[in-house]
Amino acid sequence: MTMIIATPKTIDLSGTWQLRSADGEHATDMRVPGDVHSALQAAGIIEDPYQGRNEIDGQWVAKRDWILERTFTLSDLETGWYLDIDYLDTVAVVFVNDIPVLSADNCFRRYRPDVSSALQPGDNTIRIHIHSSITAGAERQARQPFYVPYSTDNSPIPNGNMLRKPQCHFGWDWNIALAPLGLYGTVALKKLDPARIEHLVTRQVHHGDGSVDLHVALTLYSEDPAIVPVHFGLDGERLRLDCGIGAGETVVNHVFHIDSPRLWWPAGSGEQALSALEVDIPGETAHRQIGFRTVELLTDKDAAGNRFAFRINGREIFCRGANWIPADALFSRTSPEKTEDLLRSAVDANMNMIRVWGGGFYEQDHFYDLCDRLGLLVWQDFMFACNLYPCSEDFLENVAAEVDYQVKRLSSHASIALWCGDNELVGALNWFKPSRDNRDRYLVAYDRLNQVIEQGLKKAAPEALWWPSSPASGYLDYGDAWHADGSGDMHYWSVWHENKSFDNYRTVRPRFCSEFGFQSYTSLPVIESFAAAKDMNIASPVIELHQKNAGGNERIAGTMFRYFRFPRDFANFVYLSQIQQGLAIKTAVDFWRSLKPHCMGTLYWQLNDTWPVASWASLDYGGGWKAMHFMARRFFQPVAVAAIPAQDGRSIAFSMVNDTAEPLTIDMNLYALTLDGVRVPMKTANDVCEADRAGTLMTLDTAEIKPGQLIVWSFIASNGMSGEGHYVHGTYKALELQPSGLTITAAPLSSSGYELTVSATGLALFVMINSDVPGRFSDNAFDLTAGESRRILFTPSAAMPGGVEPRFTAYDLQSCQQAA
Repeated sequence: MTMIIATPKTIDLSGTWQLRSADGEHATDMRVPGDVHSALQAAGIIEDPYQGRNEIDGQWVAKRDWILERTFTLSDLETGWYLDIDYLDTVAVVFVNDIPVLSADNCFRRYRPDVSSALQPGDNTIRIHIHSSITAGAERQARQPFYVPYSTDNSPIPNGNMLRKPQCHFGWDWNIALAPLGLYGTVALKKLDPARIEHLVTRQVHHGDGSVDLHVALTLYSEDPAIVPVHFGLDGERLRLDCGIGAGETVVNHVFHIDSPRLWWPAGSGEQALSALEVDIPGETAHRQIGFRTVELLTDKDAAGNRFAFRINGREIFCRGANWIPADALFSRTSPEKTEDLLRSAVDANMNMIRVWGGGFYEQDHFYDLCDRLGLLVWQDFMFACNLYPCSEDFLENVAAEVDYQVKRLSSHASIALWCGDNELVGALNWFKPSRDNRDRYLVAYDRLNQVIEQGLKKAAPEALWWPSSPASGYLDYGDAWHADGSGDMHYWSVWHENKSFDNYRTVRPRFCSEFGFQSYTSLPVIESFAAAKDMNIASPVIELHQKNAGGNERIAGTMFRYFRFPRDFANFVYLSQIQQGLAIKTAVDFWRSLKPHCMGTLYWQLNDTWPVASWASLDYGGGWKAMHFMARRFFQPVAVAAIPAQDGRSIAFSMVNDTAEPLTIDMNLYALTLDGVRVPMKTANDVCEADRAGTLMTLDTAEIKPGQLIVWSFIASNGMSGEGHYVHGTYKALELQPSGLTITAAPLSSSGYELTVSATGLALFVMINSDVPGRFSDNAFDLTAGESRRILFTPSAAMPGGVEPRFTAYDLQSCQQAA
């Protein structure tokens, strides 16, 4: 018997809600999706927590319960109404007309409770009581059979590890400690009439003849048996299936066969070909972007141990990229446009991989859609970081539901290359006295959690690539992987946390370095947005509050003493902190890329900031490029030449790296550079660099470098890629730099933006141009020799008000260090 399917109804409940504290002291409106702190700031109840020292004054918010409420009108009282809600942060009870319909405690799950029995004709009220995460965490910790430690170094707000919400919400060594709460995703009332789409998952079966089968698994949910017309469409091919479904979940399968599909490639390795998959039932349509590609993780044995390399479409890809943290500490300040700007900046700096770090969010759909379109491979952590976690039955059941939902939601994306169990949980076993004293107990607890995640992944997406933890030496290896050169992925933090020299990066030979970093201050215009003139001192309370890593300010300053003459004022201190940050990461990347194929990936910590803060990010809060990001665009260039000094200091090897699929001829000119900026020709070199390989272009005896000289080079490859660089044999502070005579002029362009001409009469190292308005420079952090000029384009982020012109400031190393 054919059933007539009525169109399901949807009542979108996003928009303006009423917000009040549970104690009745505060009340205002709140935009949903949104967060409580932003609503309170908009109402003037709290000050901007990013400004000055307001973070401290606003921390009371997280200690209270908050209530969100709104009304809606309903005329249809037939059964089948359900609430669709996700990104609910975090411990909350939802009431409809004072009847509890949902008790939620996982920000990473989607909830769809039936609410039919709670509805009434006419006006209805929905109320969400969000409990304090601080209180909820303490209550859950007290219920554990044994204490479960968390990282107090990262999280000044306690017991965040008890809750399934972003761990960085409780503070981190780069994040504000606010423990925000709110509702960040969908909230809607929907009619089940008679079915809804529960999941849409695809997998690809590739054949040796170059064709591929796209297997589509559509999960429908219904309360009663029914016949539902289902349409499957792929790039214009469309067919209808009339499907008999039972009560509960029914999986409908379909296979598309594609001959000679256009392949999806990571950025820089080919096109990002995408096909449009569309599946619909009456009243609901699901879309997926499909990129046809194969992805493999190579962990086979070799002379050094075990490899760690990604092979895409049969070709090994060196992964160049950075770690991603949430785009903002407060959800209401994010937007898809801001996220796109950050990810485009990654691609513009020659990145091809982003690691979504395990202390934040499983990002929203638009994030992964962007990664598909931009060609950014995604290393996806599950959301566990730097703590130990419960292994109680209720916690593990909650995690299993989270894993099933997130994997089914995301696994069809071409960009997702790897699923990783957690961030640094194995290492964390050694961080806390309870786990050091009873490692077996906490290791068993960890293994139970890790198994639940792995089994959930394999059930939801059997072909997905799994890596148990980061860093890890391999499957079921619970040893120290932090500095293991032979196998797995490495986190290398000795240069920053142990205050070792930049040269120390060349003492390790990672197979894949998924974390390493060095801090700098955020750019001066950003600092001026949260600090007053009186605060412009590295030891001021405001600047110290915007430095969350213990000892971070001292380490930045101490490194300057090691390599540079101390800057003459605060503005130059900020500038020099960014230059030395870029030099640190460049030292590591240049050397590790020269080891290819022993090393097949470098993902530095971190791409972006969640608020204006001193950090390891290469992008400022707001998306501006720090000096390091401009330098990354050069040291991540697919074809690059770098100077690699020998450990004994007697020679310098010039490494050539070719991340393209074709062999290339590289021509290089080498010069001595005097301190007054004159180039003196030294040598030339020419060689072929094989496809996807590194080699040595030439070697220079350091005895050939005269006192008071640098060496500089320029190169061009046969595919047109070119670059330049300099090397100082010793420290920059030993150089008696002469006045650079740096000047800058600006002229408005007829369309938009400005053309800058930057010139020097002497040697100007690390020229960095700032603007007092947000925008993008075409280049920065570059060198000029005597008499050289460079044309730079500046594009403001927004239209300039009439009669207002941006003000540009230029910095260079000599001017930074000269006496005031």
